[in-house]
Amino acid sequence: MTYEEVDEFVSYARATVTRLQHLPVPVIAALDGTALGGGLELALACDIRIAATNVKLGLVETRLAIIPGAGGTVRLPRLINPALAKELIYTARVFNGSDAKEMGVVNHVVEPNEEQNAAYLKSLEIAKEILANGPAAVRVAKLAINRGLEVDINAALAFEEAAYAQVIPTKDRIEGLRAFQEKRRPKYVGE
Repeated sequence: MTYEEVDEFVSYARATVTRLQHLPVPVIAALDGTALGGGLELALACDIRIAATNVKLGLVETRLAIIPGAGGTVRLPRLINPALAKELIYTARVFNGSDAKEMGVVNHVVEPNEEQNAAYLKSLEIAKEILANGPAAVRVAKLAINRGLEVDINAALAFEEAAYAQVIPTKDRIEGLRAFQEKRRPKYVGE
């Protein structure tokens, strides 16, 4: 690729990964196979990450005399100890799912199964837990968390306050309170 083509491609990749991060619903990455470079950058933009113990992960771009260009240099240091993120990026180290869990790169690590979909199955369990909750509340919680991570604590608290105000007038809030009183499962409609 020419310099212009590379620039266009990397800009598009960065924008695509950022759009994934800002989807208004929770996004879960199930890592049952290798995710090196852009694959790991894509996973880092997700809200929750699950990896099989035997996967290979890493931001390996410095091996190619480039750097992660789809947000890896920004998202990894915000997720884990910045000094450790620097080490992983500078060395282009490849690590497995167990190491990823220990470092805080993934939320859960699972033993691989014969079908090579153990992380996917765990992600479905988590998705079902999320689906049981009020859709508007989950959407607004994600917004408050993401925005809050980008600013100082006082601004983050203001985002939380504004987000909380959005769920007060919802039908789901009333349904949740009523279901709690009546000791039954709520039936949310997303309004």
